Amino acid sequence: MSVATMTEDLKQIHLATVKILEKTGMKFLHPDVIELLQKNGIKVDGQTAYFTEEQLLEWIGKAPSSFAMYARNSKYDITVGGDNVECFPAYGPPLVLELDGSKRPAQMEDYVRFLKLYQQCDHFNANGGMIVQPADQGIGALLYATLLHSDKCIVTGSGKADEVEALMDMLGIVFGKADLVNKPRATTIVNTNTPLQLDRTMLETLLVFTKYSQPAVIAACAMAGTTAPITLAGTMALHNAEVLAGIAVAQMMNPGTPVVYGTQTTTSDMKSGSIASGSPEGALCYQYGARLAKAYGLPCRGGGAVTDAKSLSIQAGYESMLTLLAAHGAKTNIIIHAAGIVDSYSCISYEKLIADFEIIGMVRRFLKGIEVNEETLAIDVINNVGIAGHFLTQTHTMRHCRKESFLPEISLKGAVTGDPNQEILQNINKKMDKMLAAYARPELPEATVRELKKYLADKGLNQAELDKLG
Repeated sequence: MSVATMTEDLKQIHLATVKILEKTGMKFLHPDVIELLQKNGIKVDGQTAYFTEEQLLEWIGKAPSSFAMYARNSKYDITVGGDNVECFPAYGPPLVLELDGSKRPAQMEDYVRFLKLYQQCDHFNANGGMIVQPADQGIGALLYATLLHSDKCIVTGSGKADEVEALMDMLGIVFGKADLVNKPRATTIVNTNTPLQLDRTMLETLLVFTKYSQPAVIAACAMAGTTAPITLAGTMALHNAEVLAGIAVAQMMNPGTPVVYGTQTTTSDMKSGSIASGSPEGALCYQYGARLAKAYGLPCRGGGAVTDAKSLSIQAGYESMLTLLAAHGAKTNIIIHAAGIVDSYSCISYEKLIADFEIIGMVRRFLKGIEVNEETLAIDVINNVGIAGHFLTQTHTMRHCRKESFLPEISLKGAVTGDPNQEILQNINKKMDKMLAAYARPELPEATVRELKKYLADKGLNQAELDKLG
């Protein structure tokens, strides 16, 4: 990593970041973290730490530029870093959006159903976390459901130290606790509180994740005009300060522990003061976040199919396409909220989930570009067909028609005789039913299931409720 090789715009953001952390600093609301900062020579006043550029670069330089995450099924193992892009589930919505625009509290049945749909989608090698937040379920129950219904890389929730330690105990039951350090199995999100704070709960999550060398996504969600300056350059400088300070602290906790530079920063809607998801400014922030992370030699997270739309609508489509395209184009390593999220992170929609699966396929086909070689140029085919001929019956067409063109599963093409809105909705439901019908629960040894259940029952979870999950 070298600041000298940064492009001029990134260098200016970096230098502004340093000025912020040197003069104003960052508040860390945890006494153990304050002690750790002081022990490592960081200037501290109360709960606020002040970093020099040299200190900042030294500590973030200890983080790996890429790392592997290991799934229970090795075919879902992933590399987080470089140009690899991975889609991750939605994270955090407490509500489910119905097709008529009404909202209802998420239930555990929803969580399991979404787990199955993400499990069935080839675009996703990770599953779990806070896909939805049933009000009466803790992060332990959600992880148990994830372990039962998916064998992909694991996303977990975050929480207080004892709650996150319990997650590690559960992962230890499945994978062996001593092996977690060598093989990262789970990730979570550690969010800053913009401007310039990291709260106690997030720091407790970070302390436990770094203790077991499980990768944490340290992310800021600054909102230009409300929690950050209205100008995007200033917003990104503030964002960068928060994320880099968080990564530096993570490296003090455990040098070399895997971390991810997270960007969910966007702008504010200046008419209402609310977050503006799916905005062009948000898309720009995801791209700048990825560029900054890569310049520092860090894996990155950002974007998603995010939107402020209140229903499955035209707005949901164009905003989700914009933000997915921006994140994929920037080679963002982890795209959380890659499908299903709607209404500014407050809801998840079954129908939008299926639509977003299609958008991801379209974006990936677009970014794949055009392959140019003798076979694809097809000069002989063109000459053989000649003037005013057609290519439909050519062997060359048969050979390439299923791999050159994107094959939509829900989009309407050609003539439609009925109501097109109903037709596309029927396609969405047909695909969802097909995915759920094809779902088969991944194998997990019965002895492991019993041990997990006993562990959670000893923690006070209702045995009957656990039995309902499988």
